[in-house]
Amino acid sequence: MSWLSDPDEDDGAYAEYDESSIRVRPNPKANKPRSKIRPEHKNAVSGRVFSVDRGRYGVWVAENTEEERQLVATRARELGKKSVVTGDWVELVGDTSGDEGSLSRIVRIQPRATLLRRSADDTDAVERIIVANADQMLIVVAAANPEPRTRLVDRYLVAAFDAGITPILCITKTDLADPSEFLANFAGLEFRIFESRDDDFPIDEISEALQGHTTVAVGHSGVGKSTLVNALLPDANRAVGRVNDVTGRGRHTSSSTVSLRIGSGWIVDTPGVRSFGLGHVDPANILKSFTDLAELSLQCPRGCTHLPDSPDCAIVERVEAGDLGEIGKLRLDSLQRLLTTLAA
Repeated sequence: MSWLSDPDEDDGAYAEYDESSIRVRPNPKANKPRSKIRPEHKNAVSGRVFSVDRGRYGVWVAENTEEERQLVATRARELGKKSVVTGDWVELVGDTSGDEGSLSRIVRIQPRATLLRRSADDTDAVERIIVANADQMLIVVAAANPEPRTRLVDRYLVAAFDAGITPILCITKTDLADPSEFLANFAGLEFRIFESRDDDFPIDEISEALQGHTTVAVGHSGVGKSTLVNALLPDANRAVGRVNDVTGRGRHTSSSTVSLRIGSGWIVDTPGVRSFGLGHVDPANILKSFTDLAELSLQCPRGCTHLPDSPDCAIVERVEAGDLGEIGKLRLDSLQRLLTTLAA
């Protein structure tokens, strides 16, 4: 039989068949096949996530306008495995009225300016996102009860520098112990330090430092972080606890991360932690935060660790020669301690 046979000529072998002979597999779910084309959601509204609780997201919309309101939202399926965290700017569809009982859907996450992360331990490269789009970190530490942990503060600093976030230190309970010896560990770092007593919180000074910024508050359990947040925002009603008299450890009182507005700024209260893994951190980001030392590092040999035993390190040589004065020695000591913390 020729491949170019006349189409009008019936093929004897198939002449008895017509369209009704075709068997079509039934659709058991009686639904339309899924399309790979997703809606553009051109009418989506933008908002800031301020709380995350068991699959429900609190979102502020139209901040500082007459239409400002809070929404309760869920994740849309098209987000896939992307996590939504406190501080995220998102786009929402659905019922965005903010009325009681309304529910909207988060369909997009806007690009993040910063991302504060931690891992379970230093060997775990799986990151846990704490907050997005923060530009300041308020590290809260107690002068005593519980005792201040220099290495934990170092870890907070490493995480802040890695994320491009400016650190601030607040040392509480200074009526119980003199913090001078502890603060001497950070003499080479250029960041603001606030000292606080139980009967005298520097509320005005700290509040002023938070204006116009999104500040994430971090600290060991029991250091008074939530107490400080409540002093800054009396209506916050964050749960507070006490330090165990036997172990000297604080109890985990804040169980969720929540963003609270304070004037023109935001403060993000986070649960207290006793460890802060750095398995995800790039050491190069630490050096970038020491701009004067980073400039000297351009003269270092490739692969230089900038630690005391590193051969031909330009930073070490210039600092030892006194080119950066006494402050240079302090800053190098701080850099090396942070790099050692990360390397360990």
